[in-house]
This record gives sequence, C-alpha cells and structure tokens, in this order.
Amino acid sequence: MYGLIGKMSATKGQRDALCAILLEGTGSMPGCLSYVIALDPVDEDGLWITEVWDSRETHAASLTLPAVKAAIAKGRPLIAGFSNRVETTPVGGYGLTRHGTD
Repeated sequence: MYGLIGKMSATKGQRDALCAILLEGTGSMPGCLSYVIALDPVDEDGLWITEVWDSRETHAASLTLPAVKAAIAKGRPLIAGFSNRVETTPVGGYGLTRHGTD
C-alpha cells in the first residue's frame, strides 16, 4: 500500500470552498482505499489530507482522471500552499484490509 499525509493551506477565508472542491468526484478513484479531508482545528485556513492507495502507481494514475484534473484546476486558485507532506506505507487498520487480501 501507498499512503500520503499532507497539509494544504487555503487562501484566506476559502477553506470551506476548497474542501468542497477536494471532495467532489473523489468517490470512484481506482485503487484509492481511503481519502479523508480534515479541517485543522487550530489553523482556520488549514486542511489535512490523508490518502491510502493500493500502490504508488494507482495514485499517480489518479492524477490523469478527468474528475481529478477538473478538481485540481478548480481548486488551484484557492490554494495558498502546501506543507508537512509525508509518504507512508500503510499496513492496515480499521477500514483497511491488508494489501493483497480481500
């Protein structure tokens, strides 16, 4: 499995709008096992994005999907920056099965 955790900062006052855009069209991304957007409770412009994919390759392929490309284009003007990006290797947990099992 392949995981990403990162913080995104919205432009001032645009966090809710950016959050809505990020959640649009994310329901059917092949290989995506988990995609969670969370509001930062301390930073009024901050969003945390946690993703789990079956592989690095399916994550990369997701960036070519029309719905994802549209969300990126729509959201880009509302993004002030990125920080705290970490790649992980998820091993399982509540809501996830071990890689290679059903």
